[in-house]
Amino acid sequence: MTGPPRDWDKEMAEIDKLIAKTPAQGAREPVVQGAREPGSQGARGQAALPSPRAAAPVSSRREALGTWVKVLLGAGVATAVAFYWPYAHGCGLQLYGYVAAAAGVMVVGLWGIVASWKARMGLAHLIALLSMLLGGALIAKTVLDRSSYPKVPSTWRCG
Repeated sequence: MTGPPRDWDKEMAEIDKLIAKTPAQGAREPVVQGAREPGSQGARGQAALPSPRAAAPVSSRREALGTWVKVLLGAGVATAVAFYWPYAHGCGLQLYGYVAAAAGVMVVGLWGIVASWKARMGLAHLIALLSMLLGGALIAKTVLDRSSYPKVPSTWRCG
């Protein structure tokens, strides 16, 4: 790759001019009227600059309330299934209903995880993660009790 020699001083001077034309880091340059998309040409032939994004989206109160409702619903369902399940769930159809309810805890926990992640709410995210983890632990305990892990394993079917 040989070619004519380059004049580095001239090229660096052009780069310096381009840098001088750009706005300062914190300054906002107004977008030219009539420009609809970034990169489209404005009224004076200048390219419209996209507005700078915020680092994290600001949650509205309604979004925050909705997120907390989802997360607390997941925590409530997890607590109810784990500690206050009113039916026997030793075997058969009642056991399958219990496993389905524990899977529902995981789904509601995932719903809260996604909502709190989008809203950038750390404490809500942690609570939703714990709810989902509790649902997984309930399912794991049920499966382990019916595997060859204990000395006397439980059964899936009654009778």
